[in-house]
Amino acid sequence: MRIDLISEHADPLASVGGVDAGGQNVHVAALALALAERGHEVTVHTRRSAPDQPRSVPMADGVRVEYVTAGPAAPVPKDELPPYMPDFAKALSRRWAARPPEVAHAHFWMSGRAALLAARGRPVVQTFHALGTVKRRWQGRADTSPPGRIAVETQIGRRAAAVLATCADEVTELRAMGVPDHRVSVVPCGVDLHHFTPDGPRTPTGGVKRVLSIGRLVPRKGVDTVLRALREVPEVELVIAGGSADDPEAVRLSELAAAYGLGGRVKVIGSVPRDEVPALMRSADVVVAVPWYEPFGMVPLEAMACGVPVIASAVGGHLDTVAGCGVLVPPRRPQALARALCDILDHPDRAAALGAAGARRARERYGWPHVAEQTETVYRSVLGDRVRGMTCTGT
Repeated sequence: MRIDLISEHADPLASVGGVDAGGQNVHVAALALALAERGHEVTVHTRRSAPDQPRSVPMADGVRVEYVTAGPAAPVPKDELPPYMPDFAKALSRRWAARPPEVAHAHFWMSGRAALLAARGRPVVQTFHALGTVKRRWQGRADTSPPGRIAVETQIGRRAAAVLATCADEVTELRAMGVPDHRVSVVPCGVDLHHFTPDGPRTPTGGVKRVLSIGRLVPRKGVDTVLRALREVPEVELVIAGGSADDPEAVRLSELAAAYGLGGRVKVIGSVPRDEVPALMRSADVVVAVPWYEPFGMVPLEAMACGVPVIASAVGGHLDTVAGCGVLVPPRRPQALARALCDILDHPDRAAALGAAGARRARERYGWPHVAEQTETVYRSVLGDRVRGMTCTGT
């Protein structure tokens, strides 16, 4: 199949770790590669964010990244991109007139808006990655989403040929939005099982027990909850990876650690190159991911694939991935987190069992070849429905 992935703000070739560069970038890149390995021709359309980006860049055999001019050729916070989506859609429409895909798969709500504007009858599959209803519920006035986001997401969900939810919790949210159940399929995010493995080098620790928090440095990720919990967990260091040392959240966390008297036990190390992440994860005695909410959560899955015990908040995708092979705690509950940390750190046999169970689940359910196969099944179902519809109408 000719498959076009639309990812307006999440460039699959971008470095991961910034405020707007995280799991979606990884997901789109890995899915594109896995689909190409299944014999498909894949093009990823993303917004031009630098003047020197060419029109088209080969990413791998069977995969190209095409940069779309929509708004300034400069970084723009994703919540400020909606005014440029009509131009993004027009560019897509021109490209699709010359080279139409058989399936367009939009990632994030703004990509869905642009894809449906440009589709002209072509089937659009939608993955939201995050829903405005959930973000508004948890962030309240701190939510920087454009005012019309929830209404647009509802329209996309009802108009798309299929919606891929990344976890069971998202299915419930989509149902509440009025998205028909028969159009929704659960297809999770995946993990690179060649890159994230239990065996391999480990970043040195100096013999100190290590708790690792890694990901984008934004308040909703709940790293401050980890700091509060650490006050009750002695003789353990916390490594905070992601972003840069001068990010506002990094500064806030460093100041909070100092205020708690934890300065000597907390290391804020900034962004870690992708190829060094497995070694850092394997160096940890436990990886902690306790966001207030999480649409899916790739960090716990990557840690599980590395055979490292995981403590995660009982929200979103964690309810699918971590439940039963890791420890779930309520979000924003530092005392519950402290108890879970002590339980794992004080019981090596339990930690080892959790690590082995996590690695087994990652292998069995979340490898990218399996995720690509599930995604392809949805594409073929959508195309079959379209052919049947054209036959019934005599076109």
